[in-house]
Amino acid sequence: MKSRTWMWTTALCLFATLAIPFRLAAQDSPALTPATPSDQAPSYKALYTFTGGADGGNPNLLGSGASLIRDREGNFYGTTLYGGDLSGCGGQGCGVVFKVDLAGNESVLHAFAGSPDASSPSAGLIRDEEGNLYGTGSGGGTAPAGGAGAVYKVDRAGNESLLYSFTGAPDGAGPIGGVIRDREGNLYGTTSSGGYLGNGCTNGCGTVFKIDRTGKETILHSFTGSRSGGPDGVYPETSLVRDEEGNLYGTTSFGGAYGSGVVFKLDSAGKESVLYSFTGGVDGGFPLGLVRASDGTLYGAAWQGGSGDCFGGGCGVVFKLDPQGKFAVFYSFAGLTDGWAPYGTPLLFRGELYGTTFFGGSTCAFCGLVYKLDANGNETVLYNFTSADGINPYAGLLPDVRGNFYGTTSYGGDLASPAAPCNGIGCGVVFKLTLHEDCKDSEKGSEIPPAKID
Repeated sequence: MKSRTWMWTTALCLFATLAIPFRLAAQDSPALTPATPSDQAPSYKALYTFTGGADGGNPNLLGSGASLIRDREGNFYGTTLYGGDLSGCGGQGCGVVFKVDLAGNESVLHAFAGSPDASSPSAGLIRDEEGNLYGTGSGGGTAPAGGAGAVYKVDRAGNESLLYSFTGAPDGAGPIGGVIRDREGNLYGTTSSGGYLGNGCTNGCGTVFKIDRTGKETILHSFTGSRSGGPDGVYPETSLVRDEEGNLYGTTSFGGAYGSGVVFKLDSAGKESVLYSFTGGVDGGFPLGLVRASDGTLYGAAWQGGSGDCFGGGCGVVFKLDPQGKFAVFYSFAGLTDGWAPYGTPLLFRGELYGTTFFGGSTCAFCGLVYKLDANGNETVLYNFTSADGINPYAGLLPDVRGNFYGTTSYGGDLASPAAPCNGIGCGVVFKLTLHEDCKDSEKGSEIPPAKID
């Protein structure tokens, strides 16, 4: 995570200084199939702009799954890494859980305070059939030392409770990715550190965990690789996907045979297998979130590597891994106009892949964009961010049944906000992207079901 954080921090500093004028559920999706093309230009709208104050700031700055969820009434729910109660977390705030309604009005459901509360939620939420929200805080918690992170629940009335507080070793620490939920109410997720302390993992190599309805945690796997290379992966930073048999799939950002991360599978008996080790070359490096198609094929993004050249490190790839273990690069970003650093998890929707890149674009080299990949791996750029409309989308997209897409940007929006975490370039927005004119008036009843229950 340090290399990833250094890269976007450096680029954002360049952007601010130079003012660049380019201004667990079974989560299967239908397999990629050819879709009907359209020549209509997408339309964009910022639904809400964060100020970095009590309303929160910088949504999904580290988490890379879907940035938002939506209920049947059309309300959106998500998290911000900073803002909220500005007396905590060094004056930047410890983050919030927020709701944005159809009219663009935001309300804070919970402002995190740090230990003994959770802090710094970097991933999105899930929602059960009763309307309760679940997520992770990458810091805080009730552990004696504090700061190792927690899993929390926010009920319909806005009451927050911690379901589990991590301690470091052996139970894990720093859950950056979110959680998924099975039919019995068990939660599954990863911690980016903690667990096994060997092989140079000073703070632990990370874990896969399960938390039952009583709050009991079970470590399903402790990673044992090394950052520079080893058979197992290290530092899982994203959410998991789960199939009908209860197998879990995920990635680690480092480790594996070449040190550039792995795709792994954890079966229902707790046996882990590495499905693919990235080399960091043309196949990509440092993978993030996955999506699983109905035929068992896994699609994901790796934020470095590939055939492009972005500051000498590759611009990232979208990859596919079929059930037989055959790996292929589905698309390799060239940088700048077609995108660079695809942190967000790709979305499979109506036969095509949709996603975001943190950098790149035709109007601003460091602003990011929204892209589409057809069944043959051909890319179409759907929207280029500029600055006041938001920049740097870190997470993936949420669709509705009419074909509108919703997401967040981690920066941009209110460029004049004086809040500390905004770095002079805004604290991010919630946005809507409409691909077709007949999709503009999506209202109640047109949403994807809010609960991800298998």
